[in-house]
Amino acid sequence: MSSWFEERRADKAADAERLRESKAFEAKLRRDERRKDREEQREITTQKRRDRAQRRAARAARREKALTPGNVYRKGTLALVAASALASLPAQVMHFVKVSLMLLPLPLALEGSAWVMAAGVAYADERKLPSWVRWLLRGLSMGAAGYAARINYTYGAETSASVAWGLAGVTVMGPLVFEVRQWVTTLTFDAAEKKRRAEEKARAKHERKRKKDHEDVVKLADRLVSAAPFGKLAFEDAFRTAWEIFYGTEVPGMTPALHAHQLAARKDLAAAMDAANGSPVSTRGRLLQLLHPAPSALLSAPGSSQVASDLPPASERPQKTPQKGGRKMPPPHRRTKGDSVPFSSVARIEAALERGGSPRRIAAVNGHQH
Repeated sequence: MSSWFEERRADKAADAERLRESKAFEAKLRRDERRKDREEQREITTQKRRDRAQRRAARAARREKALTPGNVYRKGTLALVAASALASLPAQVMHFVKVSLMLLPLPLALEGSAWVMAAGVAYADERKLPSWVRWLLRGLSMGAAGYAARINYTYGAETSASVAWGLAGVTVMGPLVFEVRQWVTTLTFDAAEKKRRAEEKARAKHERKRKKDHEDVVKLADRLVSAAPFGKLAFEDAFRTAWEIFYGTEVPGMTPALHAHQLAARKDLAAAMDAANGSPVSTRGRLLQLLHPAPSALLSAPGSSQVASDLPPASERPQKTPQKGGRKMPPPHRRTKGDSVPFSSVARIEAALERGGSPRRIAAVNGHQH
């Protein structure tokens, strides 16, 4: 019986443990889901902020592009033209309708002819038609605008002089402003066209001079371009390759003779700097100085002997003291001819320079002064 109760308690404990683990697992899943939801929400919020910033930047770029002086001038001119047409048409319509209802299309035709002729001036400038065509179209445009202004002046004079002059002025203002806009545009285009033509002229002159000065290289470059597939090899690349074939250098304009002249000039410059500074300044001279330093004997002070004396210093010479037994000390060593190494040529040159009073120089090593 006791074993049954113990098994029962163990089963209940196991069930409770499984239930606790299940609840803990579910709680962990809920926490993970909430964390993922928060992360997704943060990502969504960040993306929305990023999108808003991009839209603001795009709007700012559009505003900056739209508010350039050229765009403001062009769009402002069109706005003035529209205002002029809207202000001049009603008075013309009322004037012609008062005369006869059948004359209603006449104001539209009159105002439209002025604007069509003004657009014709722009078209003639674009197509580069003869100047007399443009001036003819300008005359027709301003003639139609002047006739419409006269009609508006007559209609406005019935009210007051200020109204008459205002209607006449606004009628002429539209075509006149449009013509000034076209004139400014033409001048701008002419300046750009002149610059382009000047560049083309300079390029053609350069090509003629290069062909004259380097005829063989140009011919080889033309053959390289014709041998390559169409559009695959630019002429400048072909000319560089042809120059390397002829002269062995990748820099157009340089030749073996010029390279030799450059090297000789560098050597002359290094020699001149060496002579001016009294020491090698060239890379070769510095390397030789590091690899083959001057002997210490050559760097000794003026007046010092090339070979050390075989006699000890005076302070270290033994005193003449009688020895025991009445024997005398041997006589000191005396220098004789041929018992030392003769001075080298470098030492003799240095001694001569010092006697002459010139400033002392360090001896030469490997053909360079140090």
